[in-house]
Amino acid sequence: MYFLGFDLGSSSVKACLIHADSGAVVASAFYPEREMTIASPKPGFAEQQPEMWWENACLASKSVIQKAGIPAEEVGAIGISYQMHGLVVIDKDMNVLRPSIIWCDSRAVEVGNHAMETIGEEYVLPHLLNSPGNFTASKLGWVKQNEPEVFGKVYKFMLPGDYLAMKMTGEVVTTPSGLSEGIFWDFVNQRPADFLFDYFGFDASLLPNILPTFAEQGKITAEAATALGLRAGIPVTYRAGDQPNNAFSLNVLEPGEVAATAGTSGVVYGVSDQIKFDAQSRVNTFLHVNPVSNASRYGVLLCVNGTGSLNGWLRNSLFQGNVSYPEMNQIAAQAPVGSDGLLCFPFGNGAERMLENQDPGGTFKGLQFSRHGVSHYTRAAQEGIVFALYYGMEIMETVGVSLKNIRAGEANMFLSPVFRETFANVSGATVELYNTDGAQGAARAAGFGLGYYKTRSEAFTGLTALQTIEPQTNLTESTREAYANWKEALLTEL
Repeated sequence: MYFLGFDLGSSSVKACLIHADSGAVVASAFYPEREMTIASPKPGFAEQQPEMWWENACLASKSVIQKAGIPAEEVGAIGISYQMHGLVVIDKDMNVLRPSIIWCDSRAVEVGNHAMETIGEEYVLPHLLNSPGNFTASKLGWVKQNEPEVFGKVYKFMLPGDYLAMKMTGEVVTTPSGLSEGIFWDFVNQRPADFLFDYFGFDASLLPNILPTFAEQGKITAEAATALGLRAGIPVTYRAGDQPNNAFSLNVLEPGEVAATAGTSGVVYGVSDQIKFDAQSRVNTFLHVNPVSNASRYGVLLCVNGTGSLNGWLRNSLFQGNVSYPEMNQIAAQAPVGSDGLLCFPFGNGAERMLENQDPGGTFKGLQFSRHGVSHYTRAAQEGIVFALYYGMEIMETVGVSLKNIRAGEANMFLSPVFRETFANVSGATVELYNTDGAQGAARAAGFGLGYYKTRSEAFTGLTALQTIEPQTNLTESTREAYANWKEALLTEL
């Protein structure tokens, strides 16, 4: 038996097929080869066409089955990971009514802030653990206020992963974890947040059906099976946002365990057994995914929007696309720790929750024409991303998240020695890199949702630490000094 995982990102849709018993990756693929388009019709807007996600999921699925050379009948279950905080709205015929407002779109900031002020933070924070801010609920509120003709046709709202699952199964379903990511979940009453629905004027009928994260959530229809190159009747047994799923893929499920990722955005995600929140909502608490224990688990999430996107911008703009990412990593290593005083603030991808939804834009500061070259720019960008993450990690520690050991997949920015060593040196944490990614994690989780795996050890057979990066005593002081300079300059800018 095999399990198939999908990871719906904003750059591509990846599929991964694993062998159920060995946990070995049999095949993987992603589409498109170039990044998916993100439209920005106005400053601060970020939209994608959900139909594009489905087309690329179908291509990735067919490619994986072909690469693996197995009969499609041997796929036992499907898991889905997806970009968090997006909004998809459909009509009664399950047609998409407008482009998805995705995670890095900042148009709804004021909508969420007004909700917080009107309802009162003394009520909102204990119930939602976050300000409505710029999350999915506020994005739906923006549609209601600014596109009433569209809102009047809405049959259901959903998250990006809910849409992908709907295309597979014909079922409109979501999960408590997903609703918490969209700031629709009342943690006090353990149900959808009625008071927020009342405030925005959302009818409860707009909610999809709610099922557990690990459970059968529908079966592949005949039409979808043809499009995906699979057999009809395969159950979808798991779905989760990309960051809870990334934590799952790294076997980060218990309090004190921490996961990190540095793809298009950069995220540090810590698990807690306590309901705590940051009063400024700079870091965010959601329901975590937990397939084994009945004990409640919460995920505290720090996000920096511009991580791999900054590195990609540098490659396309500074290097005109003529230098590979591995070559850029070598160039970055030619500059000294601290990039000889050149600072980078990687905030060019929309409003940052960590900065209380400010949108200062991306900036290089302290340029000296006679001292700085491409190596300084490249290193300053990587250091700036790490420093931004660590700035948020300091906030995470105030809500009880330990940061002494951090797990990440050996991928994206963590492929850079400068990036991962700066991460360890500034934080003082041990960084462990594993042979996994979001699509592989979704495939493993599908096995849990099916009931095939009974224990963590069964589910994570084959998960291996590839590298361990310890803080370097000889570089820790200079790295922390560089961070202190960066932080002082940031606070001055803000």
